[in-house]
Amino acid sequence: MVTNLENTNGLAEKRIAILIDGDNAQASLIEQIVVESSRYGNATIRRIYGDWTSNSMKSWKETLNLYAFQPFQQFSYSVGKNATDSAMIIDAMDILHSNQVDGFCLVSSDSDYTRLATRLRESGKLVVGIGKNLTPRAFVSACDVFIYTENLEQRERQKRQQAAKQQMSKEEQNLIDNIGDAIEMAGTDDDGWARLSEVGTALRRIDPGFDPRSYGAKQLAPLIRTKKNYFDIKKLPGKSTIVVRSRDED
Repeated sequence: MVTNLENTNGLAEKRIAILIDGDNAQASLIEQIVVESSRYGNATIRRIYGDWTSNSMKSWKETLNLYAFQPFQQFSYSVGKNATDSAMIIDAMDILHSNQVDGFCLVSSDSDYTRLATRLRESGKLVVGIGKNLTPRAFVSACDVFIYTENLEQRERQKRQQAAKQQMSKEEQNLIDNIGDAIEMAGTDDDGWARLSEVGTALRRIDPGFDPRSYGAKQLAPLIRTKKNYFDIKKLPGKSTIVVRSRDED
């Protein structure tokens, strides 16, 4: 957490590779996965691995294009063996040696990625893991940061409940959710304030097509001011810096 808005460097301009084990992750959380990984840098590589001929990958097919993920086909050559693990590990090492990114987000609950995470960290790369609570401790400890999907699921439920309570349209719900996610990604002080400029950068990481003009506002600040039920916005005393925070739910 950022404790001093005047000293923060904002969103890190690091490059992140998001590698998802499609056989071992939830497609319904793809938005949350992108948001969480984007806290640590710009997700320049986005890949999902699995046997795309199987029914188990159907849910991924419906969402991957929305978030610009590239599918990687890996046939299951034998029963009881997970070829997806090997394909993802080989790809990760290729990316490492090509020096394309500064960090990796490995999405899986499988202990087979423990050695990979350790190797990436030994090479000076940031490693963020995302998986279920049942993920073996060895894999969790091999990562710099590990995020449990159960926490992401709870957050997703809260967002849906709030939207239902406020009777928002789908477009309105997405906008409110994206601004809230962007505030968290930008980094906040102890009172929840984040710099507006960094929130804008985070919003474009979430949705590259985001433009305040699409919502009838010339800039981000006027747009957020129309959402006073959800956000507070102010200018710091004696500064030109504008900060914003999410309001507490009633």
